[in-house]
Amino acid sequence: MKINQLVYAFLLIAGSSQAQISKMFVIKKDSSRFELTLSGASHLASLPLKCIEQEFPNKTSHTSNSNSDHILLPRQLHPAFYGCFDWHSCVHGHWMLVKLLKLFPALPEASAIRNTINKTITKENIAQEVRYFDMPLTASWERTYGWAWLLKLDEELLSWNDEDGKQWHEALQPLVQKVVDVWTKFLPKQTYRNRTGVHPNTAFGLVFALDHARAVKNNAFEKAIIASAMRIYGKDKNAPAIWEPDGSDFLSPSLEEADLLRRVLSPTEFTSWFGNFFSLQSLEHLTILPVVSDRTDLQIVHLDGLSFSRSWCMKGLAAALPVTDPRKKLLQQSSKNHLAAALPNVVSGNYGGEHWLASFAVYALTIDDIKPLN
Repeated sequence: MKINQLVYAFLLIAGSSQAQISKMFVIKKDSSRFELTLSGASHLASLPLKCIEQEFPNKTSHTSNSNSDHILLPRQLHPAFYGCFDWHSCVHGHWMLVKLLKLFPALPEASAIRNTINKTITKENIAQEVRYFDMPLTASWERTYGWAWLLKLDEELLSWNDEDGKQWHEALQPLVQKVVDVWTKFLPKQTYRNRTGVHPNTAFGLVFALDHARAVKNNAFEKAIIASAMRIYGKDKNAPAIWEPDGSDFLSPSLEEADLLRRVLSPTEFTSWFGNFFSLQSLEHLTILPVVSDRTDLQIVHLDGLSFSRSWCMKGLAAALPVTDPRKKLLQQSSKNHLAAALPNVVSGNYGGEHWLASFAVYALTIDDIKPLN
C-alpha cells in the first residue's frame, strides 16, 4: 500500500476528510515523505498558543518543602513554563512555535507567537525557573525529559538569525546552564538506564542532550554523554522488543536506545551493534501500529505519541544502515506508516493529546536524518 493510500485509509477511520488533511500535509510525488503546509503549520501552531498561557488544569509535580510553598500557583512556581498542563509540555510547545516560525515566517500566527513568547521567556521569569532548581528536593525534577526539551528549545533558538529569537536565547541561558550542570553531575551517578517508554527514558534524554552539546560545541558535555551512553548501552544485545509497547508508552525503549547509539558509533560499529541488538522478528514486531482505544484518556493517548516517536527513530535508523541492508526498507516503510496513522489524531480536539502531541508531530515531520559518526 502506498503512503497516500495509507493516509486516506486512516483518515477514513478517524472521520477526517481528504480535503481537510490535504490542506495540512502534502505528500511528495515520489511518496517518500510528508511535508507540512502553511495551513498545517498554522493549525498546529494554534494548539500550543491556546495552552501556553492556560494555567489549569495543571500537573506541577511539585514537592512541598514547607507551608510556605505548598499553596503556590503554577504561574508562581514556573512563570515561564506554567501552561500546557505540565512544565515539559509547555517547554516543547515553545520549541514547536519557534520551529514553525523559522520554517514559515509568514505564518498567520507569527505576531501572536512573538507576543506570547515575549511574555514568557524573559530574564525575570527565567531567573525564577533557575531558582526552582535550587530548591530542596528538586534534583530529580523533570529528569531527564523536561531537561531534554529545554535543551532542544535552546538548540532551535541558537540557529535562528532573528532579533526576537536572539533575545529569547539570551534570556534562556541561565536555565540552560543550570540544566547542563545538573545533568553533567548526574551522568556518572546513573549506574542503570531507565528503559521505560515514558518521561524518564534515559536514551531519549541523551539523544537530545547530545544533539545540543554538539550544536553549542560543548565538548566536555558531549564526551560525558558519549561515555555514559557506551557504559550503559554499548554491550546490549537481544532487545526484548516483542514486549513493547506498554499501555501508556509514547517512546519505544529499544528504538530510542538504537537512535542514541547511531549517534555515537561509527557506521561499521553501529551496523554490527544493531545486528546484535535487533532480530528481524523484533523489528517486524515494532512495525505493528499501536492501538489507541480512548483518546480522552490521558495515559492511553500516549500511544499516538508512540507512533510519532517510532516514526522519527525508524527514519533515522534507516538512514544509518547500508543501502544493501534489507532492514533499511522495512524501517523506511514503517516510519511512513506510523506517521500516516498518527497525523489525523493531532486534530482530535481532545486536550489530553492537544497539549503535547503537536510537538511530536512537528518533530517527526521536520527532523533531519542524522548520520552516525564517520
